[in-house]
Amino acid sequence: MNEYTALIVAANAATLVLGGAVATLAYRAFRRTGSRALRAVTAGFGFIVAGSGIAGLAHLVGGSVGLGVAIQSSFTAGGFAVLLYSLYTETATNRTVTIRGSK
Repeated sequence: MNEYTALIVAANAATLVLGGAVATLAYRAFRRTGSRALRAVTAGFGFIVAGSGIAGLAHLVGGSVGLGVAIQSSFTAGGFAVLLYSLYTETATNRTVTIRGSK
């Protein structure tokens, strides 16, 4: 391998653990609320985490740092596009309005 292998493995492991935690919490919030925005947040972070894992495997198994960087960068860009979408997604909220009659 090369002198950056340990750093790449550590960074990808941190991305998998921390991004996985954020995606899990977003998924639990989506299940609780049914919000489409939270579903998109879950997908966005899931995409970023998946890219990190696939890129790490490409680097370790294939030995190509360039391929790993290309894969991770592509998945990161896609994940951020989904996160950007989540900011513009309508959130469905049900509000109950009570109108008091005049006396």
